[in-house]
Amino acid sequence: MWGYLTIAVTALVWILLATTGNPIYNLCWFLIPLVGYILKPLMVKKQIEKSGVKSYSDRIVSQIWTVVGISSLVAMLFCFGFIFFAHASASIWKSMFIFALIMVPFAEVANGIVVKEKSLVVGGALGLLVGIFTMCCIAAGITFGANWYLPLFIVAFICMMIIPGHIINHKAKQQR
Repeated sequence: MWGYLTIAVTALVWILLATTGNPIYNLCWFLIPLVGYILKPLMVKKQIEKSGVKSYSDRIVSQIWTVVGISSLVAMLFCFGFIFFAHASASIWKSMFIFALIMVPFAEVANGIVVKEKSLVVGGALGLLVGIFTMCCIAAGITFGANWYLPLFIVAFICMMIIPGHIINHKAKQQR
């Protein structure tokens, strides 16, 4: 769900920025936590009803993602704090790209190690490469163009979340 949600919002932002050039559409990024945290409890409840139990690895994976979620909220608060109290420019939000492509891939790799799923490890590693590239672009002062960076961001999330998710679902169906 998070992968598809992130890709859908990224595509929406990309289209709106590319067609209008108006940076106000960056506010659409807030749809990810807004929609995600509404849907997450519904999906977790449905998953527990299907399986009936929550294993040790389920709890570990849940804790990893809880840390990522809390960290993302803290990162957003820091960005707001820098804008309102330190009068930083709106470019501070670029740090959220680094966050999304360092923390999320790290969590994907950790998740893959816990559940012994290579696709999560490989997908997370590919996402991490994009995150390191992003960090270097920001440090070098390279402008993020919506028409080149947002497609790269989408590809990273496809590698990290969508492809491994489909592989895991396919394996789960074969085991039934």
